[in-house]
Amino acid sequence: MSLHRLPHDTFSSFLGSLSQVGSSKASVALLNAVKSFPTFGDIIARIGLWWEQIRAVVVVPVFKFLVAVCLIMSVMLFVEVMYMGIVVLYVKLFKRKPEKIYKWEAMEDDVECGSATYPMVLVQMPMYNEKEVCEQSIAAACKISWPSNRLIIQVLDDSTDPASKELVKKECERWSKEGVNITFEIRDNRNGYKAGALREGMKHSYVKQCDYVAIFDADFQPDPDFLLRTVPFLIHNPKLALVQGRWEFVNADQCMMTRLQEMSLSYHFTVEQQVGSSTFAFFGFNGTAGVWRISALIESGGWNDQTTVEDMDLAVRATLRGWKLLYIDDLKVKSELPCSFNALRSQQHRWTCGPANLFRKMAGQILRSENVSLWKKLYMLYSFFFIRKIVAHALTFCFYCVILPATVLFPEVTVPKWAAFYLPSLITLFIAIGRLRSIHLLAFWVLFENSMSLVRTKALVMGLLETGRVQEWVVTEKSGDALKTKLIPQVPNVRFRERVHLLELLVGAYLLSCGIYDIIYGKNTLYVYLLFQSLAFFVVGFGYVGKYVPASSS
Repeated sequence: MSLHRLPHDTFSSFLGSLSQVGSSKASVALLNAVKSFPTFGDIIARIGLWWEQIRAVVVVPVFKFLVAVCLIMSVMLFVEVMYMGIVVLYVKLFKRKPEKIYKWEAMEDDVECGSATYPMVLVQMPMYNEKEVCEQSIAAACKISWPSNRLIIQVLDDSTDPASKELVKKECERWSKEGVNITFEIRDNRNGYKAGALREGMKHSYVKQCDYVAIFDADFQPDPDFLLRTVPFLIHNPKLALVQGRWEFVNADQCMMTRLQEMSLSYHFTVEQQVGSSTFAFFGFNGTAGVWRISALIESGGWNDQTTVEDMDLAVRATLRGWKLLYIDDLKVKSELPCSFNALRSQQHRWTCGPANLFRKMAGQILRSENVSLWKKLYMLYSFFFIRKIVAHALTFCFYCVILPATVLFPEVTVPKWAAFYLPSLITLFIAIGRLRSIHLLAFWVLFENSMSLVRTKALVMGLLETGRVQEWVVTEKSGDALKTKLIPQVPNVRFRERVHLLELLVGAYLLSCGIYDIIYGKNTLYVYLLFQSLAFFVVGFGYVGKYVPASSS
């Protein structure tokens, strides 16, 4: 009997027909093959078995290894924070002010020489489409208390917006008519961005007569006594290359986002900058509100645009040449915090990607330097770069936003309470000390910083691998007096795609899933953190944070 002549009845009758053909070995083999074909339930069972084997042999050991790495990083960060806390406490208790460590004498007019005893100072003000703030910053610079014949104010305008350029030019002309020695400098390109503008500004012939250069970004408003407080340090301490002031924020109370930024930056200045200055006379120049010795700047190679942190780059190279840097905590210069979330994202990308890329490029030079002690090399490479610029960012996102939430899915992987709660709580409380007036916002600060850690971790990877947007420079949007006078309205109808950030939403969904899983199957209360943190990522992902301001012309 051939197969094509079988009656088209049912599959069972077909199998019965096949069984009747006992003499055919091929038919028996076909029958056995059909009977042995796995069912859907068998397939699911096998997949489950394979997953359990992979989970036990690969996934769980990998997660345990990652948890161990994160625990080591947590301890490293905690030790660094406690070390900085001890240094700051020592500085406060023993009143180790800069005037006690370095020689300082007030500037006085000489009866015979008059203002000739004052050194020539150049004030550089780089700008790019800054029409919102240019008038107030130029006015503040022109009101600095210093003999007019010993001061040159140089406005470096790279604006591509004709209205911005014209406004800056008119403001310079207005102050020039009032007797201020102010110059308006432009160039036909933006090569090197801010570093390129500052480098070009130093090439003008009149700069050769200057001994020191003060730098102020477009939104900074120095007090009249800024030079009187800083320049004497440089005059009486020939090994000092830089005197750095502290930023003070005029719009800190504008919204929740600016309050949270103020907490982070207050810690940076109060602790990190002060520790570097007090111990090893090294810290990262903040790019503004500082005065450089021009001879030290030139000896160190001048402004370099190899990274987007030309300020930190110069500080590192000056230190490797044997120069010292000084930070003055009570020397405050008014500035502005970004109130737009997109502006903050761009700023944080640059502030994270730049140092990581600089570490990649300068680590070898730091190790090989003969002008720096072993301890200072260790501080620069380990404390300044590795812990603060790499570990802190990577740990925040990878541990608290990825690995810790995943432990609810893998009960075999446990995280000690001291690592999951006690250490981060102590670190957070210590950071809050930098701005006690905002301590009631501590929980919001933690959630917001964790949400921002995704942006920083992406930037960190780009900087270390030198890929993607590693050289991206986006000028931070300014609001100036417009927000004070309410000339810039809220913009509720911003286009959806401009406001939404997909990666933040995906992380929020991941955290929400882990939280729900923990509620259903978990045996701890980690879901409380997971649900709140997922909400923070959703708020950030949908752009409902900060204020919306019109973008500057480009």
